[in-house]
Amino acid sequence: MFQIPDTVSKHTNVYDVLKERGFIEQTTDDEGIRELLGKEKIKFYIGFDATADCLHVGHFMQVIIMMYMQKYGHTPVVLIGGGTTMIGDPSGRSDARQMMTTEQIDENCKSFKRLFDRFLVFDEEWKHIPSKGVLAKGGQNKDPEPGKAICVNNADWLRDVNYLEFMRDIGRCFSVNDMLRAECFKQRMEKGLSFLEFNYMLLQSYDFYCLARDIDCKIEFGGNDQWSNILGGRDLARRLLGKDNYYGMTFALLTKSDGTKMGKSQKGALWLDANKCSPYDFYQYWRNVEDADVEKCLRMLTFLPMEEIAELTAHKDERINHAKEVLAYEVTRLVHGDEEAAKAQEAARAAFSGGADMANIPTKQIGADVIGDGIGLVALIKTAGLVPSNGEGFRTIEQGGLTMNGEKVTNPKMVITKDMFGEEGIVFKKGKKTFLKVTL
Repeated sequence: MFQIPDTVSKHTNVYDVLKERGFIEQTTDDEGIRELLGKEKIKFYIGFDATADCLHVGHFMQVIIMMYMQKYGHTPVVLIGGGTTMIGDPSGRSDARQMMTTEQIDENCKSFKRLFDRFLVFDEEWKHIPSKGVLAKGGQNKDPEPGKAICVNNADWLRDVNYLEFMRDIGRCFSVNDMLRAECFKQRMEKGLSFLEFNYMLLQSYDFYCLARDIDCKIEFGGNDQWSNILGGRDLARRLLGKDNYYGMTFALLTKSDGTKMGKSQKGALWLDANKCSPYDFYQYWRNVEDADVEKCLRMLTFLPMEEIAELTAHKDERINHAKEVLAYEVTRLVHGDEEAAKAQEAARAAFSGGADMANIPTKQIGADVIGDGIGLVALIKTAGLVPSNGEGFRTIEQGGLTMNGEKVTNPKMVITKDMFGEEGIVFKKGKKTFLKVTL
C-alpha cells in the first residue's frame, strides 16, 4: 500500500497541508476547523454513492484527502451510500439518475470497498451498531484502532427507516424555502425536480447526524457541489444534539483550466480499475494534459513536495513535457503500483519514439473466427474498441489519422486477413496519442 512520504509538507497541521495543496474551497469555520485538527485526532467522513461498480478519478480527489487525513492521525470514516444511492443525488446534475436495484447497489458497494482497501488501512474488526429508531442512539462495537480508517454503509440506517417517524423527527427541521434556495436544487428547477430527489438533502443530512450521534464524527468533507447538503447535515447535528462543534468543508473539483471537469477520455470515464481503464491509457491521459493544468495536477494528485513541483513547472517551453511524464508516472504509480507505472511509461516512450519494446502498449485479442476469410479495416478497429463506431472509423482514415504498423492508412475499405497479423499482431495508431495492438 502506498505510503505518503514525510517530505510531503513542512506543516504539522493537516489543515495547512490541504490549504497548501489547493484543496480547500469552502468551510463552515476556517479557524475553528484548523484549531480542531491541530489539537485533536478526530473522525471525519466522506460519502460515496455506489452509482457504478468502480471509482473514477473524480472520486480519487476525495481518496487522496482521506489519505492525508489518515497520515496526520485522523480517522477517515468512509460512508458508502447503499441507502442514498436508491434516491440519487441531484447535485451537479441536469437530469435524474437512473434507478438501480438493491442487488446492483449492494454489488457496487462491495466493489467500492475493495478499491478503498488499496488506498486506506482499515480496522476491519470495527463495526457500527445501527439504532432501532430515527432518533434512538446507535453505537460501535469498539473504538477504531488509532491511525486506521473505518467503513459504514448508510443502508444500515436508511433502508428500514419508518417514513412517518423520519418526517416527523427530521423533516420538521428543514425549511422548504431554504432548500429551494440551495444551488443543488436551483439549477434543476427549470428542467424538473422530482419529490424523490428533493428528499436527498434530508437523507444526507441525516447521515451526518447519525455519525455525529453514534461515533462522535465531527466533520463532513465533500466536493464543492455538496456544500448545501453538508450545511444541512451540520445544522441538523447541531440542532438535535445541542452541540456546536460540528463542521463542514468542501474541496475544489478536479477541473481543467477552461473550467470543464477533468477525467473524461475519448474512451469514457477515467476509472481506477485496470479492467475498465488500462494502466497505459491511464498514464497516457495524464501525460497529455494541457500545459496549464500540469501544476494543479501535480499539487492535487501526487505527494511530491511543493518545492519539487515548483521546479518541475518553472518552465513553460518543451521542458514542461518532463513535468507531464513525472505527473503521469506518479499518478499511475499511486493507482496501479510501481510495476504497472514503469510498464506504461516504457510503452508510451516506445510508442512515441517509434522504436524500442512495444510489448506494454494496450493489446486486444480478436478471435480468428471474427476475421474469417477477411474483415473490413473499419469493422476491425471498431470491434477492437479503437473507435466507437464505423462512422468514426471512416472519418479517422479519411482525415489521415490512422496508421497500421507505422504506415498511414488511406483506403478505408481495406480488408484485413489472418496472415497480416503475423506473430506479433498489428499495431494501430489513432491520431497522435492512441495506440492499440490487435492480435489473434
